[in-house]
Amino acid sequence: MKIRLQDVVRTGILAALAVALQAMTLPQPVTGPGINAVLFVASLYVGPLAGACVGIITPWVALLMGINKLAAAVPVIMLGNVTLALVAGYTAKFNKYVAMALAAVLKFAVMTLGIKYLMSTGTNIPAAAYTSLTITPENLRGGRSGGNAIAAGTVAGRIKSALRGQHIAGLLVAWSSQR
Repeated sequence: MKIRLQDVVRTGILAALAVALQAMTLPQPVTGPGINAVLFVASLYVGPLAGACVGIITPWVALLMGINKLAAAVPVIMLGNVTLALVAGYTAKFNKYVAMALAAVLKFAVMTLGIKYLMSTGTNIPAAAYTSLTITPENLRGGRSGGNAIAAGTVAGRIKSALRGQHIAGLLVAWSSQR
């Protein structure tokens, strides 16, 4: 597998976009789908490994910025993000929308198993964190579990369609010439 410079640059730009989104300190119902959308775009536009790299960076940034105060959840979130990126990236060749839905479901299944494992080892998981990171009956009734990732998939699908055949530099030049 050959690593191209343009893929490294694109991954860096998407990672910076994800960090900027986190730095805005918007509410979780806005930030969560935004980060997931960046992961989907990275996975579908650049490649699954690019999405995985961005997915590994974002939980650490959230912890360092004080957005996530539960350090024990960082590896679980990383694993969920990597699952989302790899599943979406490698299965999108069949159907990108099915791939994103499957990735969203598997992300929350992996995170649920990870949080339950942490709890079995005696780690104290606050109720709010448990509810937002896992699949619970309350979330399923309210349609929240995986909802962030599914909403992000919809946004990412539209972004990917807009980017088809476009280069990021060309989009930036076009945008700057309109200003």
